Amino acid sequence: MARMVRHDATGPHRIDPQEKPVFICACGLSKNLPYCDGSHSRCKDEQAGTLYIFDAARETVVDQKPDSPPNAPRVAD
Repeated sequence: MARMVRHDATGPHRIDPQEKPVFICACGLSKNLPYCDGSHSRCKDEQAGTLYIFDAARETVVDQKPDSPPNAPRVAD
């Protein structure tokens, strides 16, 4: 079963309780989840109001559509 998970962030969350900060992925593209691996650089050119659909490897945008608010009813394609 495939699942689409909505990620609105375009960068990591920084956590500072250790000697060295830890960065947690917030964009969903990291291959080292839950840690950031810099993959959010692919988000830099994304436009607000657009839903970007990436391939299974989280490398390439395979589709983009107008975005709907997170709580909007789903509409079948």
